[in-house]
Amino acid sequence: MSEATRRRFLASTLGAGAAAAWAQRRAGSPRPNILLILADDLAAWMCGCYGNKEIRTPNIDLLARMGTRFLNAFVVTPVCSPSRATLFTGRTPMQHGIHDFLTPNPAENPPQGQAAPPESFAREVMIADILAREGYRCGYVGKWHMGNDAAPGHGYEFTYTMLGGSSPYQNPTMSRNGKLVNESGYLTELMTQAALEFIDQQEPGRPFFLTVSYLNPHTPYDGHPQKYYDLYAGARFETIGWEPPAPNALREKEMLEDVVGNLRKCAASVTALDDQIPRLLDALRRRRLWSDTLIVFTADNGYLLGRHGLWSKGHASDPINMYEEVIGVPLILSWPGEIPVEATRPELVSFYDVLPTLCEAAQAPVPADRNLCGRSFLALAQGRTLPKDQPWPPTVFGYFRNTQMARDNRFKLVIRNGGEGPNELYYLSRDPREKRNEYDNAGFVTVRDRLRRQLDAWLERYGS
Repeated sequence: MSEATRRRFLASTLGAGAAAAWAQRRAGSPRPNILLILADDLAAWMCGCYGNKEIRTPNIDLLARMGTRFLNAFVVTPVCSPSRATLFTGRTPMQHGIHDFLTPNPAENPPQGQAAPPESFAREVMIADILAREGYRCGYVGKWHMGNDAAPGHGYEFTYTMLGGSSPYQNPTMSRNGKLVNESGYLTELMTQAALEFIDQQEPGRPFFLTVSYLNPHTPYDGHPQKYYDLYAGARFETIGWEPPAPNALREKEMLEDVVGNLRKCAASVTALDDQIPRLLDALRRRRLWSDTLIVFTADNGYLLGRHGLWSKGHASDPINMYEEVIGVPLILSWPGEIPVEATRPELVSFYDVLPTLCEAAQAPVPADRNLCGRSFLALAQGRTLPKDQPWPPTVFGYFRNTQMARDNRFKLVIRNGGEGPNELYYLSRDPREKRNEYDNAGFVTVRDRLRRQLDAWLERYGS
């Protein structure tokens, strides 16, 4: 794309100021504001910019055109609480101690849920702790789900949070700065309104870090404004790729009794989330903060929605699964004048890379004593060439209780400990939907053993 085309594109989407920001790339840029938009249960494959033709995400798609979209972004754990903990600490579940989603009533065999974080989790260093020490004003809106939901702490000056991991979408009880509030209205819009209040309170010259963590499109699928259900009243979802229920379907398998009907409801929730993005961007533009703000859009884990004959995420099956649909999430970065528009990156990046990336953008030190396994991908997002002696790692890793994963550009290895299910090896280049398990195929022994060595080394180095 030419420079003139970039200016016309940015001017047409967010005004002439955007084009000016791109044209005047500054040397030694000041620390940006950071807006992290976090969806819940939104897989990359569910978004239009990642190829979905039936779920409407025009604003997420526009945000992708306004910056750099990572084609291969993955979570470590395909379930919310441990994934969020890795996102905000940069540490593995083995290190931070949250191995499953938090629930007051965990059920075992098969494992589902964890009662609470370990006591040591309170001592974890989160990205907000780091940025607050660097002078950032930090705010958190929405789903926390890492313990202490009403008062997260960790350097946040402003919080507006849900209680627990789920909530009714209508008239929820929220915690505003530690005080319970019985709200009236639609949860998603209430979260956006709280985020706008935080943005409007910012002081010129002081950077901020704001996370807006939406519940959408997490269940329940009821409670969204009717206009979103109306959008999908006749949708048949013929390109989604859903399949008949699998024999090992587990969590939310009841959704498979009416796949199309539940897809319509889930899609409505996705589009309701998508509608919030213009309001956030308009607030930044109104306050003349947009050109100085790094926007990151992602989700805490992916989702199946009938693919593989399963509905939910890692818990959708017994044994736990590590399918592409549940580990692959959208990852979009936009920063006028610093990150090119309409760009994509093919490298494999992980949630454990996010904290180092935000630290680099904010010119903040990465904690040296936390044994972090991640690396900043800011240079990739900005289109910079990496030093020849520091190539980007070709493999990402996953961990969910008894199940571990190593994935590179061509293959994925899944190991299940304790005999609780088969080990798996998929040749993703030829079998992207993971239909043929090559683990016992003699022709793939070299690949299998190579990935197993890499996985074992990762587990040994970052297992505690």
